[in-house]
Formats: sequence, C-alpha cells, structure tokens
Amino acid sequence: MINPSTRDESDPNYASSLSELDTKTTGKTILVADDDKAIRFVLEQALSRAGYQVAAFPDSRGLLDHLTRHGGDLVITDIVMPNGSGLDLLKEIKAGHPDLPVLVITAQSTLSNAVNAFEGGAFEYLSKPFDITKLVDLVKRALTRTKASPKQRSRRVVESDRSHGFIGSSRAVQELFRTIGRLSNTEMTVLIHGESGTGKELVARAVHAYSPRRSGPFTAINMAAIPRDLIESELFGHEKGAFTGAVTRRPGHFERAESGTLFLDEIGDMPMDAQTRLLRVLQEGTYTRIGGTETLRGNVRIIAATHQDLPAAITEGRFREDLFYRLNVIPLHVPSLRSRTEDIPLLVEHFIAKAARELALPPKRFSGEAMQRMLGHDWPGNVRELENLVHRLMVLVPDENIAADRILFSGPQRRTQPESSETSTQSQPISANEPPSIKQAILFELDRFFSTLDGLEATGLHAAILRQVEHAMIGRVLTETRGNRLKAASVLGINRNTLRKKMADLGLEPKNSRSKR
Repeated sequence: MINPSTRDESDPNYASSLSELDTKTTGKTILVADDDKAIRFVLEQALSRAGYQVAAFPDSRGLLDHLTRHGGDLVITDIVMPNGSGLDLLKEIKAGHPDLPVLVITAQSTLSNAVNAFEGGAFEYLSKPFDITKLVDLVKRALTRTKASPKQRSRRVVESDRSHGFIGSSRAVQELFRTIGRLSNTEMTVLIHGESGTGKELVARAVHAYSPRRSGPFTAINMAAIPRDLIESELFGHEKGAFTGAVTRRPGHFERAESGTLFLDEIGDMPMDAQTRLLRVLQEGTYTRIGGTETLRGNVRIIAATHQDLPAAITEGRFREDLFYRLNVIPLHVPSLRSRTEDIPLLVEHFIAKAARELALPPKRFSGEAMQRMLGHDWPGNVRELENLVHRLMVLVPDENIAADRILFSGPQRRTQPESSETSTQSQPISANEPPSIKQAILFELDRFFSTLDGLEATGLHAAILRQVEHAMIGRVLTETRGNRLKAASVLGINRNTLRKKMADLGLEPKNSRSKR
C-alpha cells in the first residue's frame, strides 16, 4: 500500500507505481478517488488491514486511467472533486464496467445526490463522516455479492440540488435521503410516519418525483379533512344520481392518479368501512365508482402517511391490522425538528429566501443571540412552526437584522409524551435528543435492517443493534445524571475518555464544526 503522506500524487508515474505494487501482492484491488488526503489515508489504512490492495487518487482522472490500464474490483468515490464529479465518474464506470461495484461517499448529502447515485448504479451511498467499520463491511458485501448488472433505467433524474423542499444535513435527514434514493428504482408501497408539521407530504412528493412514475400525476387526499360520508366518493368517484347532490359523474382520486401516485395523508383517520374497501382495492387492484357497475382497474402507487401510532390504533380497534401490513411495506420516519436542531440554520436560510421571493421583501439576518434562541426552542409544531415564524418575522420586523427579543414563540410548550410509546410494536428512529428505550431502539433497527431492498443479503446486524443499545443506554444515563459525564462514566463503569469517545461516535454530543464539503 502506498502511503499518501510519502508519495507525490502529482507525479505522472503515481498510478503506474501503484500498479507495480499490485503485481507483487494478492487479493482484490480497491480504487479510491477523493481529493481529501486524510480520507484517502484512512481508507488505505483500513482497507489494507482488511487484506485488500488499495490504489488511491485525488481525482477521477487518475482513477479512470488506472482502471483502464490495470482494472480493479471495486471503486470508492467522493462526489465533489476537481476534474469531474464522482457522479460523472460513476456514469463513466458503469458505461464501461457495468458489473463493477461503486460506493459513493460525500459530505454534501442531498436528496438529489442520493437519488442520482442509486439511479446511476451505485452499490451504496454513505454520507461523511462515516463509520469506517461499516464501510469495510460494505466493501466485503459488495465483493461477495453475485455479479449481476442491474437493469438501468432509460430515464435519468436531472442532476440538480433539488430537495423538493425537504432540507437538512443531520444524520436523520441524510438517512432519509439515502432511503429515498434506494426507492428510486421501485414502485413499492410506502408508509410515512412522523409528527404533524414535519413534512410528510414533502417526503411523499420526493418519493414520487424520483420514481418510475414521475411523469404521472401526484394526487393527495387528506383523510382528516373529508367528511366521513364522502370519503369513498372522494377515493373511488361516483356515478350521476348515486346520492343526493350527485348531479354528474365524478372521477375519484384513484382515477385521477392513474399511472401515478396516490398520497393518502392522515390514513389513521380513515373510517373502518372505508378501510375495508381500500384493502379490497389494494388486494384485487380493481374498484367501482359509487353507484356504478363498471369495474375499473387501478394502476396507482400508494404512499400513505400518519402522525398516529397505528399499532395502538389496531389494538383499540380503530385500524385494520391487515391494511397496516399492506401499507407498511417500506416504512419511512420523518424526524421531529427538535431531534435535528442542527438543521435549523439551514431551514431558516431557506425560509428567509422563500419569504423574500413570495413577499417581495429584502432578505433579513438573524443575530447570533436570535439564532441561539431558535436553537433552544422545542418546536412542538416542527418545521411548519419554524416556517410560519420566519414569515412572520420577515413581515413584522422592519430592521435588516432580527434581534433575539423579536422572537416570540406561540402555541404549546414542550410535549411531555415521547414520539412513540415504549409498548408500541411500531418502532421509531432514534433521536439524539430523546433517549429511547432499549426495546424501541432494537425494534427500530430490526425494522430498518429487514426493510432494505436486499433483505437477508444485508450484513452487520449485530454491530448495528449494539450501536442502538449503546445509544439508548448512554443517552438514558446522561439524562438521569443531567449531563454530568463524570457521574455517567461511573454509573456505566467506563472511564470518562471512553464515554466522551462513545458520545461523539453515537451523536450524543453537539458537533462544534461542520464539514467543509
């Protein structure tokens, strides 16, 4: 292995010197492209210890040249690099080497990047900073997987930085982007759950926009906003004279969403009789309009969303268990804003720009004290509350700078109930600010692990479960000791340095700096 700290990568013979090294060793060859010297060094060290040969390059050109002349067994590439992006490199590799697995790593984890990586044929997509052990496991998994070139779709997502209004760089949001990216080649049914105001419809629109049905319509219906006796008519349509007021034939949302996506928002508020008919349509793929006899076949993808605890609703007899399993094929959790407070500055910037455009007002800036006040708020109304506050301040504050005393929060204070019950069988993702029960942590990790598209081909479950157990346990101890690390270390039976390292690894302490890329 070549140590980048002792090798001049500007030397034109750099790639050839690596190939000469390869001829003297055995095993698989991993090609790495990343303009960050430290990242290259870490990857070389870790992969070399795992028994691989490693050829690392500061840009895509060097990697492509080496791949053309000497080949390789797997590629790891950053996205933002000089002389061409990692997504362009992925495209070139797949054009000439369709079976070569490519892992994409990036500090610029956007929804667009995640989707474009998976659409381009990436084996996996990781955001920086990443767990080096997890990456080595992914390399092993990619190299042992049966070679089969995935069928590439002819339609490509336009490469842009669009996130469909869902913005964030927190770990929870990056994981959401990654999952949406993995769904981009499928039409599987999705159930989105999360608190009100978190942006569930934005996530649904993103899933549709990056799916094979993107050219079809996206139709949304809110179950909580429709009178009970009109829900079936809204869903399936009605014939003229079917009931009082039905003066003409009217197509329902299933017909309007033909060849596209039907978004059933607040599915937990759907009456039981309507649930029964919806289940029948999902099972048989056919339906009739109210008052009609013509059998219509639906070609619709279903995405549902709820803020309710559906397993609890099943226990209480308010929701059909069989319908739940029909909808919960791919579960997506939208995190609360209080569990991703590091995204607040990005969201504030986005909403300021949005309000400036819509209201024809000059943009404003939040003072440091004002931003600290925003970061300290609990946001019971989530992102919707944040957007409303920013719009209100844009209109009511005449100054260019928004001071802390101008920020007045309205609505209820911090909720005393957690996002989900410990006794619930529907697991929820783990928030760094809200230590979960160990049972909840394990249930979530099991759900997430086995809902991946490659199912039982996945590896690393033991390490993932241990991580979630540690997250729940250490988070609970820190809560009980009110953040006293010395006391927490004593309770846990570990030294303070070990605790500090585990807190950093598990995301249980705020980061003081943000990655540049």
